[in-house]
Amino acid sequence: MEIRSRCAERRYSVADVKLAGVGKSFGDARILQNVDLHIRDGEFVVFVGPSGCGKSTLLRLIAGLEDISTGTLHIGERLVNDVPPAERGIAMVFQSYALYPHMNLYDNMAFGLQLGKMPKAEVDRLVHQAAKILGIEHLLDRKPKDLSGGQRQRVAIGRAIVRKPDVFLFDEPLSNLDTALRVRMRYEFAKLHKDLKTTMVYVTHDQVEAMTLADRIVVLSAGKIEQVGSPLDLYENPDNLFVAGFIGSPGMNFIAAEFVSANADDVTVRLNDGALVHCAVSAPNAKAGDKLTLGIRPEHITRVPFANRLTAKVTFVESLGSVTYAYCSFPGVKEDLTCELVGVVRVKAGDTLELGVEPHRCYLFDAAGQAFKRTVPAHGAA
Repeated sequence: MEIRSRCAERRYSVADVKLAGVGKSFGDARILQNVDLHIRDGEFVVFVGPSGCGKSTLLRLIAGLEDISTGTLHIGERLVNDVPPAERGIAMVFQSYALYPHMNLYDNMAFGLQLGKMPKAEVDRLVHQAAKILGIEHLLDRKPKDLSGGQRQRVAIGRAIVRKPDVFLFDEPLSNLDTALRVRMRYEFAKLHKDLKTTMVYVTHDQVEAMTLADRIVVLSAGKIEQVGSPLDLYENPDNLFVAGFIGSPGMNFIAAEFVSANADDVTVRLNDGALVHCAVSAPNAKAGDKLTLGIRPEHITRVPFANRLTAKVTFVESLGSVTYAYCSFPGVKEDLTCELVGVVRVKAGDTLELGVEPHRCYLFDAAGQAFKRTVPAHGAA
């Protein structure tokens, strides 16, 4: 299909997006500061972070909907700081579908092209090509009110596709959909990227969306980039407490600990209940008595008594059939210790669990929240 063979028709030869020292302020309020990021041609990059972290503002800067306060932005080889949105070679899909209710789907998708005085035959060709990619050819004569949420979102995406942009920008496009439809639409977005091979930048607060869609994830907090990497790299090798807690569902458990001793590839810490835990990390500058934070993902806790043993009392249980979540009181944990136990596990509130975790599954963070370097991959010895 011609839309899929789009590289030859691009306005620019390469659709990299490069941000250097980019900042944004509204008056005295600094929303973004010193953002350096290179999004490669054809890459699917997802911005994640909590509300107010600046991810949507960063997307709007790329789109040209907000002015850049400091730094430079290039799309392809062009500096676009002062280039209007319509001339940047981008198309944006918002959380709101923003469809014209009085127009059928064909006219909704064709409207922008018709305003640009494109020949009728060319408009028709592009609309039908986009509709075929999205599986909505049979719906083109319907009005938006006759469609489901997922179908309306496909129309909004189709309206962007017909413009043949160099870069697609998506601002939380699935947040208005129910859970089942969000799962289906994640698959649709992944397939769309595979088909079009276009640079895509996607904003979400949902880290599950980020993990399933992205080539690389950009984790933001308080207007700064905390870490950039592939989903698996961020999951296995978070740089700090923030990334470790944000990536992964349920979130990582954090337990107060104290440094005891270390050798070349192993650190021993003491927990508040006196238990000693071995972590496969390197901490060359740590000293006896240093206050640290032990991190353990819920899915890495088992009822098999490994070298690291924890004793916890169950306060609440969620049995979901394929998995059971046991929430336990444990010294040094601000909230309950979350344990993900595979299958139907017969536990109840008030039970005492003997738990285990392997050293290579343990994360360790210093007093400033920075992660110690791992000495064994998180998935086990190579």
